[in-house]
Amino acid sequence: MRPTTYISFMGEALALARTAVALGEVPVGAVIVKDRRIIGRGHNRTRIDHDPTAHAEIVAIREAARHLDDDRLEGCDLWATLEPCTMCAGAIAHARIRRLYYGATDPKGGGVASGINFFEAPSCHHKPEIYAGLDEDESAALLKDFFVNRRL
Repeated sequence: MRPTTYISFMGEALALARTAVALGEVPVGAVIVKDRRIIGRGHNRTRIDHDPTAHAEIVAIREAARHLDDDRLEGCDLWATLEPCTMCAGAIAHARIRRLYYGATDPKGGGVASGINFFEAPSCHHKPEIYAGLDEDESAALLKDFFVNRRL
């Protein structure tokens, strides 16, 4: 269930996912928001940066942490086009993200509602509020089209 009042930042995350496609990256985008202002942006950069940790969420978290000059992103919300993987879920917990909003679920690699369900693990020390399925169809279509086109 979503908060009764909120402003969606999924459009910005989707725009970043489209940027990733143009660069040959898997189309995932993420933004970090504090006080209704974007303070961190990211799209997948694993191939560009030759860095397996350069997922959209991690890139956005790093930018937001630099912006705040703090490793704790308390009071911040993360908007992502895809359910975060376990690595990204761990980073979200360590950063103390307040709310996580995401689009498409990831049955093969998700770490929030699919797979390991990281935030329910006893070793997880912080669980954000979680809101899934926002602009899910558009997020899923970007991914599906990307992988169909790669197979051609």
